[in-house]
Amino acid sequence: MSEDALDASRAEAPPRRSRRAWLVGGIALAALALGAGTAWYHSRPTATTDGAAILGLVLPDADGRQQAMAQWRGKVLVVNFWATWCAPCREEMPQFVRMQSRDAGKGVQFVGIAVDDAAKVRDFAREIGLNYPSLIGGFGAIELSKSLGNQLSALPFTVVLDRDGRVALSHLGPLKSADLDHLLGRLLANG
Repeated sequence: MSEDALDASRAEAPPRRSRRAWLVGGIALAALALGAGTAWYHSRPTATTDGAAILGLVLPDADGRQQAMAQWRGKVLVVNFWATWCAPCREEMPQFVRMQSRDAGKGVQFVGIAVDDAAKVRDFAREIGLNYPSLIGGFGAIELSKSLGNQLSALPFTVVLDRDGRVALSHLGPLKSADLDHLLGRLLANG
């Protein structure tokens, strides 16, 4: 092959990307998708408005005791799907601890559903002073979250039920404290 033909074939072929370039590009695309997903879930209606799937759950807590979600029927219920290995989950949970302390007497109940191991959940609960139940949902919890609007199967994912058990919010990604405060105020005023 002549030097001119070799140069022409190089010009036609796209440059090869290294594995690192593909990895960085993939991470950037995933971050973009997660960011778009957060805005979409925050501003659109949920996949379902019926919280029966959540209220019908019975899951073990971190100590192995079975807990029925129906025990919190009639309260404004904030259900957070999370895991100890999820950095954004770990960052938003202290705000939930503060809100649980502040709003429990008003009829608000936070419940975590961990996609995790019970021992890791117990350790993390002690670390942050968790003051609300965290149930062990395992990877089946991801399937439940998908039925509630979590199309990316990502964490954290939060669902808020009103006092009548209807889904008031389905949110993928960290939930801003001011947004949750506003929603809780509205739901408590209507109840």
